[in-house]
Amino acid sequence: MDKIFLNGMQFYAYHGVFEAENEIGQIFVVDTELDFDLKQAGETDELEHTVNYGLVYEDIKAEMAVQSKLLEHVAERIAKTLFSHYNQIMAVKVKITKMNPPIPGVYDGVGIEIFRSR
Repeated sequence: MDKIFLNGMQFYAYHGVFEAENEIGQIFVVDTELDFDLKQAGETDELEHTVNYGLVYEDIKAEMAVQSKLLEHVAERIAKTLFSHYNQIMAVKVKITKMNPPIPGVYDGVGIEIFRSR
């Protein structure tokens, strides 16, 4: 299967189970991969045979703006939105990284990744 990806999208958002996370917010990084048949787009060079990356970005941005306790919930909403807006997508992978969680230690980030298919 062919893939379209949008990686390293950064959003300042208010997700977390702790009150401070919901008040202060923090940076989240979202990576998204869409399984999609790109053959027709490759042959025709026409946007209508693929998805507009800018519109996908706006969909993800809108879901990241909705406050949630769990990143799992945010990722699930992103997957459902993308499936509902783009019928040609066969599967979606969504990875969300919380860059500065309130967890002692040294790390590049923590987060979740989901894979959903039709």
